[in-house]
Amino acid sequence: MSETLAPARADATSVEIVTLGCRLNVAESDAMRTHAGAAGLSDAVIFNTCAVTAEAVRQARQQIRRARRERPDAMIIVTGCAAQIDPASFADMPEVDRVIGNSEKMSPAAFAPHADERVQVADIMTVRETAPHLADGYSSRTRAYVQVQNGCDHRCTFCIIPYGRGNSRSVPAGAVIEQINALVARGCPEVVLTGVDLTSWGADLPGAPQFGNLVARILKLVPDLPMLRLSSLDVIEMDEALFDLVTTEPRIAPHLHLSLQHGDDLILKRMKRRHGRDQAIDLCARLKAARPEIALGADFIAGFPTETEEHFQGTLDLVAACDISYLHVFPFSPREGTPAARMPQLPRPLIKARAARLREVGAQVMARHLDRWVGQDVTALVEEDGSARLSDFTRVRLAVGDDQAGAYIRVRAHGHDGEALIGTVL
Repeated sequence: MSETLAPARADATSVEIVTLGCRLNVAESDAMRTHAGAAGLSDAVIFNTCAVTAEAVRQARQQIRRARRERPDAMIIVTGCAAQIDPASFADMPEVDRVIGNSEKMSPAAFAPHADERVQVADIMTVRETAPHLADGYSSRTRAYVQVQNGCDHRCTFCIIPYGRGNSRSVPAGAVIEQINALVARGCPEVVLTGVDLTSWGADLPGAPQFGNLVARILKLVPDLPMLRLSSLDVIEMDEALFDLVTTEPRIAPHLHLSLQHGDDLILKRMKRRHGRDQAIDLCARLKAARPEIALGADFIAGFPTETEEHFQGTLDLVAACDISYLHVFPFSPREGTPAARMPQLPRPLIKARAARLREVGAQVMARHLDRWVGQDVTALVEEDGSARLSDFTRVRLAVGDDQAGAYIRVRAHGHDGEALIGTVL
């Protein structure tokens, strides 16, 4: 399960792209903006949907209906994982004009104003390559998301995403480096590498290079890149070259988001995860020992089928054992077609209650993380909303103009509100 983001909107003339879900969707939305422009599309709203939970799909439908009310004459196009997995249900919505699959959305032809087919969704499992989706620019002046991998060969029992993304496939290193060089030449201060199963990069390429090899080549061949950030990583797939780079290279952000999901070995086995509790603790301890300033985030699922109170306590305890600062909590949501949906389910109120307890722990560890920065002078990257981020992804609330977005500034952190530092520009 990939790390998800709050819904974001990006406008290009009269075409609005509503991006829901993961950082990979953000990267692909930037490419779609270019494709829609090349196709001559206008007066349209494109929804790049997420299917990671049933709630994500529900929210997508809700926003589609709202968009139709707000823009009655616009063409509404739905794409992304939810559209790929269940195109018929979106095609049945009276608000929707066109449904496009995850492979098709990477072609300008799919966005032609007068397409022959209302539903363009092919079998994603037949896709064997992932093209380097070069965009003319990037929607954020702060950071660019660069897709290096797509799809997943693993079949975690709770996860529907492989059916929306297909099997794992990698973008060749040369194409990745070409794109990052182009972004840096345009002034991009930070690049985030994205993928569905990021650390599986390279397995399908000649010689089967490991992900650490790609990161090393980027750092060597793009010397002017100020900061490289990695998105969600799998515990079991961190190769030694990647570990050494993450813990010694100052141009790699001291922030990793790990796909942990649970803290009990039996539940991890029922999830069909490939790591155990002790492996997660060991990796986090080694990371912290080698680079003490690194901040760790993690995905967790609360209320997985058959989870007892003891199992759940294992997750609560793992947060402390791994010294996690950022928690991304999912209440378990059965997805039709997955093995976990056929397992004995917990009552929804219990699932929600456990998710709330886990979020409470998340608030506590976040407050402790913020405490360590109070009183310090730090370097931060200004974002579009006038706030900023430290290299470990700590948010800083500032009184700074939007015109400074993308600039590195010095900040004094004089307090926090439990979610972000409160700072003043030096």
